[in-house]
Amino acid sequence: MRRELLLSTVLGATVILMSASKPSNHHSKYFLYVGAYGKGIQAYRFDSDAVKFEPLGSVGEIENPSFLASDIQNRYLYAVSELEGKEDGGVGAFRIDRKSGHLTFLNRQSSGGTAPCHLAVDHTSKLLMAANYGTGSVPVFPLETDGRLGARSALLTAEGSGADPKRQEGPHAHEIVISKDNRFVYVPDLGLDQIRIYQLDAASGSVTPHSPAFAKEEAGLGPRHLAFNHDEKFAYVINELKSVITVFKHNPSNATFQQIQAISILGNGKEADGAAEILVDQSGKFLYASNRDETGHRPGSIGVFAIDGSNGTLKPVQTVETGAMPRGVEFDPTGKLLLVGDQKENYFVVFRIDPGIGKLTPTGQKFETPSPVAFLFVPAE
Repeated sequence: MRRELLLSTVLGATVILMSASKPSNHHSKYFLYVGAYGKGIQAYRFDSDAVKFEPLGSVGEIENPSFLASDIQNRYLYAVSELEGKEDGGVGAFRIDRKSGHLTFLNRQSSGGTAPCHLAVDHTSKLLMAANYGTGSVPVFPLETDGRLGARSALLTAEGSGADPKRQEGPHAHEIVISKDNRFVYVPDLGLDQIRIYQLDAASGSVTPHSPAFAKEEAGLGPRHLAFNHDEKFAYVINELKSVITVFKHNPSNATFQQIQAISILGNGKEADGAAEILVDQSGKFLYASNRDETGHRPGSIGVFAIDGSNGTLKPVQTVETGAMPRGVEFDPTGKLLLVGDQKENYFVVFRIDPGIGKLTPTGQKFETPSPVAFLFVPAE
């Protein structure tokens, strides 16, 4: 089997790592879109066979596109416009040119609240939902057949506060997670220490509160993001205010949660804050969680955990220090690489994943990108 060796490592330049040739019918060409704070969405060509990233620069303009999503056919890209203060944020729609990677702006709708930080498209590509962090609400948009956002059809709100008077003075929706069967929507709410739960009916376009309406977490944890294992029988919640991962036994048929474990992201019992992203790998054997440096006194890190296949609990495998503010992390389409965006240092780095034990090894690749916080891979034509 033909293999290529590492040729160079240059900021913002094309880099080739060790790779293996694949059959001609193997899909290997992608576009990588990077959500960021600033004016535009950055893009790269990515060859998964050669493990090669080629920067394309800014390909679509929208203010603070901090999180990205696409429809199930990868024809359209959607980005939040994370505006804070008194001004409502928004959601923008773009058409993807699958040959060039360029994005054509279609339209923008107000999110009906401040600081929208996450969004998701349902599995039929009929609805889009976003999380307004500032006001805690969840707007619902129908998607038109040409990819445009229809007028907002609902705005799901919540009330209350949490234990931390500075960070939990009200609801703070932080993520939209849609169940595999497209029946439920889960919204980690940092301000209320809840996982809010909604019923989804894509055919009618309705999203309504479930019963029970939420799963409760320990006061003051601040749930941020959620990841399920492959059959959704276990849920993993990353908590920002205390950097703890909470493990729940989950019933996917009725959306109920039962806590079974809480473990430090640092893997050593130390307390911290600044937790950001959580992912379960393609094998379902390992979990990865990022923790940012919010104080300036410690490096950021990625925690690696082994998942017990029988009971869903986590066991620490590795803690890798990386940069100052590793916020967004994502697997490449092959599941062999982990991308880590440093929001503060303005670059993203690439780690190689050991498929047997889950450990991360730096590849040496480092790409200058303004404030990277989210990644989206789309197959190229």
